[in-house]
Amino acid sequence: MSAKLKIFLLSIPLVVLFSVGVMFRSTTTLRAGPGCSPDNLSGVFQNDLAAVFEGRSLKIPEIGLAEAKDNPVLGVATPSDRWVEVDLSEQKLRAWDGNTLFLETAVSTGLPGTPTPTGEFRVWVKLKATKMEGGQGRYYYYLPNVPFVMYFENDAVPGWRGYGLHGTYWHNDFGTPRSHGCVNLPTPIAEKIYYWASPELPQNKSSVFASAENPGIRVIIHE
Repeated sequence: MSAKLKIFLLSIPLVVLFSVGVMFRSTTTLRAGPGCSPDNLSGVFQNDLAAVFEGRSLKIPEIGLAEAKDNPVLGVATPSDRWVEVDLSEQKLRAWDGNTLFLETAVSTGLPGTPTPTGEFRVWVKLKATKMEGGQGRYYYYLPNVPFVMYFENDAVPGWRGYGLHGTYWHNDFGTPRSHGCVNLPTPIAEKIYYWASPELPQNKSSVFASAENPGIRVIIHE
């Protein structure tokens, strides 16, 4: 047997082990995965009326299906003065016009295994509704028409990871960590913030992406 053939045969197990290691790390990274990734970014309400959350089947209430006929404009401050604060230790969200409190509400943020990221973010897209699906086993969820969704991102947490603020029809445990990483709000509160926050939603539209001319609101999340 030639020396070159021996070296080739000896190298095969190392290649296999290296490949398995790469696959394992990739799988682990994917399992850490998105928070509440959207099914699509159209914002259009769907006809699917059945939802599943943690082994329970439930109907989507009317508030999760009714589209607003007009896009109300709330508040008087310029969009650049507005910002949203999420306090993880208190499980509260506060929306601010500069230093003036616009509203405060209890929320449900990420569970220990699926934490909500901290830092300063910007909303990059607003959707009147989207379908969210994910989780495994008893934590599987299938949630059509999640209402008034605002996804946020920064340089460290890209938008595809699926973290956002949104209305909630599948639980009422606000004030307690409950989510897969998103910030769950009572739906009437989510609606108010949705229309108050930038980017401004054009009339008769179901979604809007932030831009330089129509920037997304700042979202600051802290312990």
